[in-house]
Amino acid sequence: MSSTEKLAADVCHVCDVKGGAAKTIQKLNSQCFCLSLPDGALKQALKVELAAPEIFELIEQRCPHVFSAQPVFVSESQQQAMAAVISAIEFVVAMPAFRDMILRSAPIIAQHGNQAAKGVFFGYDFHVHDERIGLIEVNTNAGGAMLNAVLARSQRACCAVMDDIVHDRSTVQAFEQDIIKMFRHEWTLAQGAHPTKLSRELATIAIVDDAPTEQYLYPEFLLFQQLFARFGIQAVIAPPQELIWRDGGLWHGDRMIDLVYNRLTDFYLEQPNANALRQAYLADAIVLTPHPQVHALFADKANLAIWTDPEQLQALGVSAQVQTCLLENIPRSEIVKPDQAERLWANRRHLFFKPKAGYGGRATYRGDKLTKRVWEEILAGDYIAQSIITPGERISGSPESPAQMKFDIRQYTYDAHVQWTAARLYQGQTTNFRTPGGGFAPVYTISDRDLAEKAEQMSALFMS
Repeated sequence: MSSTEKLAADVCHVCDVKGGAAKTIQKLNSQCFCLSLPDGALKQALKVELAAPEIFELIEQRCPHVFSAQPVFVSESQQQAMAAVISAIEFVVAMPAFRDMILRSAPIIAQHGNQAAKGVFFGYDFHVHDERIGLIEVNTNAGGAMLNAVLARSQRACCAVMDDIVHDRSTVQAFEQDIIKMFRHEWTLAQGAHPTKLSRELATIAIVDDAPTEQYLYPEFLLFQQLFARFGIQAVIAPPQELIWRDGGLWHGDRMIDLVYNRLTDFYLEQPNANALRQAYLADAIVLTPHPQVHALFADKANLAIWTDPEQLQALGVSAQVQTCLLENIPRSEIVKPDQAERLWANRRHLFFKPKAGYGGRATYRGDKLTKRVWEEILAGDYIAQSIITPGERISGSPESPAQMKFDIRQYTYDAHVQWTAARLYQGQTTNFRTPGGGFAPVYTISDRDLAEKAEQMSALFMS
């Protein structure tokens, strides 16, 4: 069975969430006030386990609300449904007809087909509400994976009920090893494509972003640098303008770069400061991961309009099972066109508007908050309209002082496989990691057969 056939088979039987399980999970998220991140645990993990006290101090100063002290619960059937949607999308993207359609109209750099890299740290972001799940978007340079690894190192079971669902050290260590294997696999794939150019072991990585030291999540870059060093790989953190293209290679100072871990939001390397990086990429002199082609195929939000259009899916030859999975679990999306303005405006309270090339919740609008001025900007811009699916709710704080939070679920994936699951707690319209009590939270998955017992045990604790 080919990998694409396996992906199609994977989605045939797990696209639905059991109602009873969803209701029990909702009860846990609304009534459990357990703290899985006790005071001092993060400091212990960073200062003692990872010998990185300076990173702990930077987190305290730069982003004190990046971690939530309370977990989010999901059921096994909810996890399976999210994995099925991911498999369905990966199946469609692997289809030659879909790739040809997208790349024909993509920027020229996305049509550069000599890169074999799969793309590290895809992020599939879901809302989970009652019995529904809904894929909100796909990111191809999703941040937070290393922060979540540190968070997992800091977790503590606050009661006996939690003992068997809290991540243990071996799980975290396996995830960190998977990260290294992933980057080395990207390098190996490139060696297969260009054996004469890249015939050495992976030795140097550049973590590249605009003004990286000023980024809100700069501590994560330092955590990656430290992880790479533990496995014998040198890493530099640099803005793109510090990279130099010379002698057929990409250089940072006197160090030749093998692989660039790309955290830029200049997805197609269009800005002048990315000239050297663009030249090296087009010359196949480096491994760039993620790269422009995977952004066009996965993360351009216009793709959501294809994945939720039964006529386009049918024309592409997508099987009935995969179509059902996509159509039932991705909110209906469409490209905003002026000739549809009257209908979209009338229906705006049920829609969320996003720029096709946007990221991080920037310039996004709930339809019920729109002014006429902003609506004109949306019509003049390049936007999609997506049906609203309510995010999950998590009651945080304490029984005496509860705070209602929203959450989404981020599935970190590589080559169609889920590596790690995290939640993001927030208030307001979008995640911002600035809400007290919000931030990244661990996700605890409970099997459907154990849910009733867990809920009963936790209810006893709530009442005590």
